[in-house]
Amino acid sequence: MTRKTAADFEPAVLQTFDLYVHGDIDRRGFIDRVARLGLGVAGATSTLEALRPQFAEAEQVKTDDPRIVGRAAEFPSPDGNGVVKGYLVKPAKASGKLPLILVIHENRGLNPHIEDIARRLALADFIAFAPDGLAPLGGYPGDEDKARELFQKLDQEKLRKDFLAAAVALKALPDGNGKVGVVGFCYGGGIANFLATRVPDLGAAVPFYGAQPKAEDVRNIKAPLLIHYAGVDDRINGGWPAYEAALKEAKISYQAFVYPNVQHGFNNDTTPRYDETAAKLAWGRTVDFFNAHLRS
Repeated sequence: MTRKTAADFEPAVLQTFDLYVHGDIDRRGFIDRVARLGLGVAGATSTLEALRPQFAEAEQVKTDDPRIVGRAAEFPSPDGNGVVKGYLVKPAKASGKLPLILVIHENRGLNPHIEDIARRLALADFIAFAPDGLAPLGGYPGDEDKARELFQKLDQEKLRKDFLAAAVALKALPDGNGKVGVVGFCYGGGIANFLATRVPDLGAAVPFYGAQPKAEDVRNIKAPLLIHYAGVDDRINGGWPAYEAALKEAKISYQAFVYPNVQHGFNNDTTPRYDETAAKLAWGRTVDFFNAHLRS
């Protein structure tokens, strides 16, 4: 079966799906809106199913891959939810102390795709920790709709403190070299920007299509930034000019790339919004960036 891409869907359908993914409308809202585009209820329902993530098909690194060692892990978070839980993975045969990467998920918690991202980083010779923001509510529920609904019930202030605690804990891991980077996607991209403003010894930050921090906080950034944006993403890209101006004013080291004609979520290879060319380029740049800033 040929895998669908963003080109197989009308722009209005993709815009509506973006609203759905970010919790602005529910499943019924998506069906109603797309049905009115001429697809009818049946067509809208099948369209939604076609846009849903296919985790198993997209998995690149199996959980039992002998080249890696992964396990559940937790660290204290006294100012957050008491403890931050997640998935810790590293190379099975590491040589020396390794850089550490905090992997921040989208607005659905630690789903199989983000676990796979962490394993990909382990294969690239990093120690990766992917927290589950939904842990205070029982963890990722195995269903994207339920995960999205649960995510809206979280105390976001406590959750941010959990991510801060995770960055501190990673730095102290005995197998690590003490240099911590962060990569985040969508919601997690916004958190990567946030952490850059709050963790003065952060080694590198890579937000993928993430919300920008407050302009007054940009001056606090010490880490070099590698920023990825999708060309077709007005909701996020609207904040970029002000962010870039603040970065320049504060003389922050950054690189920014806008990948033309691709959708928000283009790096997520579980859905049709994935763009192979842009994703491979962005991911290669990301690994190179971490290597340059966290190994020296």
